[in-house]
Amino acid sequence: MRHPPLAPGWIDRPHQRFAIGDMPLESGETLRDAFVSYVVHGDPAQLAAGSGILACTAIGSTHHRLDFLIGPGNALDTDRHCIVVADALGNGLSSSPSNSAAQPGAAFPRITMHDMVESQRRLLEHLNVGRLKAVVGASMGGMQALQWAVSEPRRMERAVAMTPMARTARWSQLVNEMSRRALFADAECTQPRPRGEAMRLFAPLSQLLMPRTPEALEAFGSQQALLDEISRLEREGAEHGPDAFDWRCQSRAYDAHDVGTTRGFDGDTERALACIEAEVLIAAPLSDLYNPPFAAREAARSIRRVQVVELPGHDGHRSASGVSTLSTEALRDAIRAFLR
Repeated sequence: MRHPPLAPGWIDRPHQRFAIGDMPLESGETLRDAFVSYVVHGDPAQLAAGSGILACTAIGSTHHRLDFLIGPGNALDTDRHCIVVADALGNGLSSSPSNSAAQPGAAFPRITMHDMVESQRRLLEHLNVGRLKAVVGASMGGMQALQWAVSEPRRMERAVAMTPMARTARWSQLVNEMSRRALFADAECTQPRPRGEAMRLFAPLSQLLMPRTPEALEAFGSQQALLDEISRLEREGAEHGPDAFDWRCQSRAYDAHDVGTTRGFDGDTERALACIEAEVLIAAPLSDLYNPPFAAREAARSIRRVQVVELPGHDGHRSASGVSTLSTEALRDAIRAFLR
């Protein structure tokens, strides 16, 4: 995936790259010449002072995913904290099928959420970062935040997980399966469809059905207006959409996510969550057609020190994307209070 054109509200920061080298994976395979792309917001001196925040990225997104929360006086306040935003493995900027010279395309090894967290752990080690103020993320980023809190319970003071799951719901796995079927012609996902053909299905699925709600779609004044938007999204996806193998890589990691598979917990998700030492803020909307809200609330029941915020409005999975004033202000208020 090429870096998309800067959108309104995105923060243009220098891209940095940390070379890991060969990295053993949870599967037993090795990711050759691994690297992590990242950006830094704020004063790096804050990292050594324990005021660093690690932000994790969502599926198919980049380090711009949480830009709407970053800046002086914002929820992720760069006057008080230094925010390191790490691109997740497989997103096209960090090591991915689309940019790997040694393991391109279908040859790229299968990765997991644990592997994403391990790559970020190595990045923080490279930056000489010890204890963090918080780990923050939305969607797959929120899932990584929970994985961080389980894998490294003493590493952070707090964790902010927006629209997350501690264990991927069957519904979400179904949605991901449909998305892969849109992108690939074969069951093994080794033969990508022609891009234009793939986007006829993938664009409306990923941009309208997954992230929005039935109530939100009523904003289209007519069926023709809806069809016109689908056509626009197809064209946009054909130019800037994800590489098929990158999406396969991240969506399979998404499907396999379960904090209970962390070493020492023998698949017991509830016990893994109960061992979290950080304070946790979970934010989820009432309706979400990608990560079902019951999954977020189910996770919260097993975490000892947790606050749950219900995001208002009908933004669905996009509630943690800065798309509306209502959900964005609720998030900003909740995160500001939680981090202070």
